[in-house]
Amino acid sequence: MAESLSATATASIIDPFEHLNIKLNPDGSITRHNQLPTVPPTETPTPNTNNLSTCCSKDIPLNPSNNTFIRLFKPHNIPQNPTNKLPILIDAHGGGFILFSAATQLFHETCCRLSAHLPALIVSFEYRLAPEHRLPAAYDDALEALRWLCRQANQIHGGDCDPWLKDCADFSRCFLLGTSAGGNITFYAALRALDSDLSPVKIVGHIYNQPFFGGIKRTESELRCVNDRILPLSVNDLMWSLALPEGCDRDHWFCDPTVEGPHQEKIRRLQRCLVRGHVGDPLIDRQKEFVKLLEARGVKVDARFREGGYHGVDLFDPSKLQILEDDVKDFIDASLE
Repeated sequence: MAESLSATATASIIDPFEHLNIKLNPDGSITRHNQLPTVPPTETPTPNTNNLSTCCSKDIPLNPSNNTFIRLFKPHNIPQNPTNKLPILIDAHGGGFILFSAATQLFHETCCRLSAHLPALIVSFEYRLAPEHRLPAAYDDALEALRWLCRQANQIHGGDCDPWLKDCADFSRCFLLGTSAGGNITFYAALRALDSDLSPVKIVGHIYNQPFFGGIKRTESELRCVNDRILPLSVNDLMWSLALPEGCDRDHWFCDPTVEGPHQEKIRRLQRCLVRGHVGDPLIDRQKEFVKLLEARGVKVDARFREGGYHGVDLFDPSKLQILEDDVKDFIDASLE
């Protein structure tokens, strides 16, 4: 990045390239070694050890020129009821903007469980990764996914709407959901959506699960967790250096939403939010700053910060995933009040 790392950051003993198992190439791209496994969609669910047979999924092209797609999740055996259709969650996966996919097994299985538990339709969208496609490319892809959903809603009586959406979707109850980098993408997609006519799609709220933000000045939790086993500070810095627009540092508003930028005046127009975090996450202080920013602009915020945990804990600890499911369900149910 443009500025040098602080003395504390350079004390990190963790090589970020080795930690992420990536290699920077001369053309600025990266080679991703030993990626987490991906899985195909399961339009006809079959029993398995993870009890995911209660959910179906399928892939739908979004923008073939960008190799992006939608992975749509639907609870299995949900009776068609025109007066009681399902809410929609538009989901952005994590990975520090540089790794993983909507088809990555961990994210696929999380969406399956959420879809079945809530129940809800989940629109998980594939976005372009940095550094090959630096920000705001992922924000562009998020807005494209929202516009795709808008087209689906407008085609519901014309025969071109996807049958799962036509039969089950409540387009008036849409929520944006993002974990880690996906939470950052969700925030800036939500701001962009304020200036787009998405009717009849109505965004009711946003769910930020351990959102990924940064900044120049180190927070106490970043310094305390300089060599964190999941997200050490050197890895955090590398991800931002690969994701931000060329020539920008962590003072950019894509990274630090508290700095001045064209987003500030829009924040007050956002819908209600759920912000989740864990004290064991190096980004917990950033997430608390994010809550203060939203509240200062008059946004209604449900903040849920819990002891322990770590960054991405919901993906690896079934008990924490259950809590995420319950938090999201409570937030969605509250939208009906």
